[in-house]
Order: sequence, then structure tokens, then C-alpha cells
Amino acid sequence: MEDYCRLLLEDFLKTSFSTVKVLVEGATALKGQNSNRKVTLFRYVDGKKVSFPFSDERFYLRGSVEYTNPQLTVEEVQGLIGARLLETCANYYYEQGLRQPEGGDVSALAELLKKPTKGYIVPFLLNTDDVEADRYSMNPLKQSIVDSGQSAFPAATVKTDELKIDEAYVKKYDGSMISKKEAELITESLGDSNGSYLDLVDSIKYTQLKELSEFFGMDLALYTLRMPISTLKIENKDGLLHHIIRESNRDYASIEEAYTCMGRSMKNRTTLLTIPHSKKGYGSKRAARGKLHFENGKLIDATVKYKTTPLYPNAMDPEDVAVAVCEDDFTVPGEKLADYSFAETPSSPQFFLYSIGSPEDATLWHGIGAFAAPQLLQSYRAGRVACREGKLIKNLSEKYGIKVDVPLQFNLSPEGIWSHPIHRNIDASIGSVEDLPDLAHRGMRLEYLPTLK
Repeated sequence: MEDYCRLLLEDFLKTSFSTVKVLVEGATALKGQNSNRKVTLFRYVDGKKVSFPFSDERFYLRGSVEYTNPQLTVEEVQGLIGARLLETCANYYYEQGLRQPEGGDVSALAELLKKPTKGYIVPFLLNTDDVEADRYSMNPLKQSIVDSGQSAFPAATVKTDELKIDEAYVKKYDGSMISKKEAELITESLGDSNGSYLDLVDSIKYTQLKELSEFFGMDLALYTLRMPISTLKIENKDGLLHHIIRESNRDYASIEEAYTCMGRSMKNRTTLLTIPHSKKGYGSKRAARGKLHFENGKLIDATVKYKTTPLYPNAMDPEDVAVAVCEDDFTVPGEKLADYSFAETPSSPQFFLYSIGSPEDATLWHGIGAFAAPQLLQSYRAGRVACREGKLIKNLSEKYGIKVDVPLQFNLSPEGIWSHPIHRNIDASIGSVEDLPDLAHRGMRLEYLPTLK
């Protein structure tokens, strides 16, 4: 059998060694600046969720997988492998000193990749739990998500009790978006999920990663952090994300500053910086319509309306669009946002705001410029620059010991994105790919996206 770990590693070092150099230099420059940061991540070990607290100084590299599908996709697997290659090579050269890779280095790196990640640079997955459970029409539980009334719920609050495999979906997409083996794994896992959709998805993905780790010859069980809802739930009112929501919704000026970061104008004031959940459980950002009302610079209230909204189609059938089914409207008083408590007013903040609370010092995007939206990256950068200049969220370093900087940005190069060998879709489930060697032979290309200061 071919050594796919070595194959990918050699290609990565040949095409993407410049990203390793950037990461080593960035990690070295940051040493000693985040010494009091405490971060708790988790991963599944033998089917059980285990917490890993880090209290010593580390440098965090963010990747991600989605809660919009319980099965791992080709895109997610490529992102995981890319993060693991980048981290392992950077940790090695951080300790050994930067130099051009030699034969001995390749063998040493291949050995390190087989073992769980360890070192100053920690790769982790930031899994966003505020998304709809079937956002991209690629969830084999799709019909039961709609039938149980949870299609407009944030993934964090979806319960699994009434969920089941959608046989029509499996039949239609067998071999392109799902495999029978994956459908069986999902059904089996539903029984052990204790009602939690997030636990269901994570346990399935870690189970799949165990098999993939063997095939690719590298340990792919990276750590995970869930945000924003899981984090808000366990924070008290003085927590970091509460502070971010409060500060950004303080008054007209602070909201205007956030709008500027998003490239929006205050003319219509229809963008809510945090989307209040409905008493009926709805929290879909896409299905929510909002309006902010001010008086003399003070936020009086936010009106919120949820209505049934089409989400996105999958890559196989543009007509097969996921839907968030919901109807509700209500008003949230301004002080509930300006003096925020998640327990009283559950809500989902915008990504560019809550990601300020993520410990990431570097991040790996998936195909920005080809599949992912550059706008997200722009607001993400602008928000951090505004915080650094003391404009958007005040007192982050004084109160929370956080040095807000724009993390190093890496990207799966659009020209090297993996897809299904036959159907060419990146949202294919990894189990629907019979020819895994085909993916390994495509190699691994990462690029550095220079940060606009």
C-alpha cells in the first residue's frame, strides 16, 4: 500500500513551504504575549467527549468543520489534513530552526504526523453552533429536521429525539453526498446522542476521523471549540462574549462602528449585531428580519421578525434548496442588548464579533475566493483592527487579558481544492468517495493571505 502521509507531506513541503515559514515567524513573534490566556478545548476519545484545558502559553491555529451535516465532507477532510500538515511542520521547524526541508526532516515529520498533535502551536476546530442543522441541503436527517419543527433552530438547541434518516435523500444522493455505511453510522449514533444534536455530529465525525487517520497515516483527531451559543450558555454576565455583545450594542455610535466593519450603512439599520432567538426556538440568521430604533443616540429597541426562508442548495441539485420554516415577530427592548444577559435574551451574535472571543492566532479558511465569501474575511479583519484601535470593543486587554490582533490568514488554495473524483462536488461525504487515493494524489496546497493592516 502507498504511503499517503508521505505523499501529501512531500507535496505540501514542495508547494506550500512558504506558509510554514510564515507560521513559524508569526508564532515566534507572538511568544510571551499571551501568557495568561486559559483555553479549554475538547475531543472525543473512544466515543467519549473529553476536555483538555490549556493554561500554559500556546499559539492557536483555527480550522473548522460544520454542524450543518453529521457526515464529514471532502472539503472538511482536506481542511483537517491541511491544518495538521501546517501545524506539524511549523512546530518542527519552530523547534529545529527554519531551513529548507531535507530527507531526514521528511521522515521525522511523517513520524510526528502519526501521533496526536503536540507542541507550542495547537490546531483546533472552531465549530459554529449558531447555524441551521440543514443549511446547505446536505443533511441526511433533513426531512425529520423540518417535520420536528427545528429547521430554523440554531444547531446548538436542536434535539435528536425525533430525528431519523431521510430515506429519499439517501436514495437520491447515494455515492455523491452520502453512503449507505454513513447512513447506518448516523442511525446507530442517534441512539447514543442523549438528545444533543451537537454531540451527535461531533461523535460521528470523530468516529469517521479514526478510520481516516489510519488511511492517511496521520492523527486527524484535532481539538474542538464550540461557539458562540455553547460558550454564551456557560459564561456569566461578565464573560467575554457577553462583554462583546454589550459593547457593540451600547448606543448609536458603537453600532455604527460595527456597521462600518461590515461595510454597511446606518440608513436602514436592518442588520442586528446579535439575532435574538424567538420564544418558539427560532434562531436562523437568514430567516430573521430586524430593525433597530434609536432616540437621541440611545438604542430604544430591536424589532425581530422570523419568516420561512429558503437557505442554500447542495452542489448536486441546484433545485434542492434547504428551508428554514418559521413565523414569529417580537420586540426586544434596547437595554436587553446594551446590558446583555444570554440567560434572559438568548441570541446569536454576528461571526465577526464572536470570533474575537476565539483564541485563534492563525486561521485556515477553505477556498476563499472560490467557494468562501471574501466579505466575511473583510468584516473579520476590520472588526479586529477596530478593536485594536480602541474603537469597537473597549477594555479587551485590561479586562480579559486579550491582545486583539488580526490572526495570520491561510487558505486552501482554490486551484487545489479537493472534490468528489466522479461528481466533482466539494460537499460530497467522505464515505461516498470510493477512490480515496485519488484525493491523496491531488496533493495539498495552502496559501498565505497577507493581512491588510
